[in-house]
Amino acid sequence: MPNPFLLTRLLLRFDEPAEDMVGNLSAAAFTPDGSLWLGSDEGITVERLSLIEPYIFGKHQSFSIGNFVELFNQEDEIDIEGMDYANNYLWLTGSHSTKRKKTKGKNPQKDLDRLATIKAEPNRYLIARIPVINGGLLKSASLPDQPDQKLTAACLQKTEDKNILIEALKDDCHLGSFLSFPLPSKENGFDIEGLAVHQDKIFLGFRGPVLRGWAIIVEIEVEEKELGVLTLKEIGEEGKCYKKHFVNLNGLGVRELCLKGDDLIILAGPTMDLEGSLRIFRLKNALDHPSNSLSSQESGDLELLFHLPFNEGADHAEGLALFPCLGESDSLVVVYDSPDQARLVEPHSVYADVFRLR
Repeated sequence: MPNPFLLTRLLLRFDEPAEDMVGNLSAAAFTPDGSLWLGSDEGITVERLSLIEPYIFGKHQSFSIGNFVELFNQEDEIDIEGMDYANNYLWLTGSHSTKRKKTKGKNPQKDLDRLATIKAEPNRYLIARIPVINGGLLKSASLPDQPDQKLTAACLQKTEDKNILIEALKDDCHLGSFLSFPLPSKENGFDIEGLAVHQDKIFLGFRGPVLRGWAIIVEIEVEEKELGVLTLKEIGEEGKCYKKHFVNLNGLGVRELCLKGDDLIILAGPTMDLEGSLRIFRLKNALDHPSNSLSSQESGDLELLFHLPFNEGADHAEGLALFPCLGESDSLVVVYDSPDQARLVEPHSVYADVFRLR
């Protein structure tokens, strides 16, 4: 069994009060100015931390996503589950998932009613890019060294209450049935939890559904249709605007993605609402798949790199980002949802892990 090699930890300091943010980190990305950007599965903001000492990030700034792209409303959470930086843009995705109400343990009949209630929140159907210049997010900007190149914040074209990706997938032979009968995210339902971007190519990793042990990564390409609106290019077979890549992650779903050269680093974990192992895989030459594909460890194009330490009830790995550390050009930063108490230095500070990545 491959074991991880922990290089060090990063201390992430948020402004008070930040208990909700500290306990719900779900996505991470670094930008060339040294900023660490973080997303949460609650709320409608992204957070920026700056390096203030070696291995310590602070100077917390919060940015409301609705200031840069149009949301369906200003109340519902986006459920940010994936984040990346590419071509001077910070990219992010919502989960595109439904959720079942939680029980409260006070009134059995009301709890039974809650368990029968599935809720969809339109803001979760968001794939967006926002220009990043000198550590700040902007609605539009020009590059300092290329003033003629205009950068604009934009999101994937909306429909009445979702987006055009959902419209494109609703008749898909593998994913369509999960959209017509919307199982919640933690019940092997439709749930995007990974994002990696190369130029206009976007990889979306699915926590669910997992089909007979095969997890799904959907590849799309986008272009600007009009100011602030992205549309899908035709890239797949038979004129489709997506490709599907099936990966055998030993029955696990995708929790996050990041690109290392042409390879895709995959954080894998259970698709259901249960405790289980979390593993790091490498999908080789992910940028070069011309059509739909299947990849497994037996075929040689999928490699299990290591298992993350298992801590039952805590330390649910959710975010990945590459980070140069201790002579390693590309080590792997992992941030956690539901962090163990040992990670919490203060009510508003938490440790992330940095692993060697070979």
